[in-house]
Amino acid sequence: MTRLHTYPTVVTWTGNKGTGTSGYRDYGRDHELSADGPPTLPGSSDPAFRGDPARWNPEQLLVGSLSQCHMLWFLHLCSVAGVVVTAYVDRAVGTMAETADGGHFTEVVLRPEVTVAAPEMAETATRLHADAHKACFIASSVNFPVRHEPVVRVQDVAAS
Repeated sequence: MTRLHTYPTVVTWTGNKGTGTSGYRDYGRDHELSADGPPTLPGSSDPAFRGDPARWNPEQLLVGSLSQCHMLWFLHLCSVAGVVVTAYVDRAVGTMAETADGGHFTEVVLRPEVTVAAPEMAETATRLHADAHKACFIASSVNFPVRHEPVVRVQDVAAS
């Protein structure tokens, strides 16, 4: 049986400088992304498209969603497998090609750096990245490759 989940959000444009969209340079790309519960995210377009670099853009949010989804599945799978993760950071990068018709992502590369509690956990942790990728709802919903290049380290016992 398929279970359906819904994710209502509200995007509110806040970039009207007084004349609306009367010209390409006459309006701001600022907006707010909100949902019941979490704090509002300030959004804009990519600075290459006249956006505010201090605000999140949709491309960053897409890459971040892929990274979060992978991490959450990976941590779950490690927990089930008895792999103790003590640190995790991912410096993910998405690549988008701008074309005459708009643009599209060509790939996202996840680069998780994971620290595990013991040497015997490293091999399993490395293998579980592939399982996390298969399980990630977001990665299975996009039409471009999502690759992962994990690095797994063992926690330095002397430093803890």
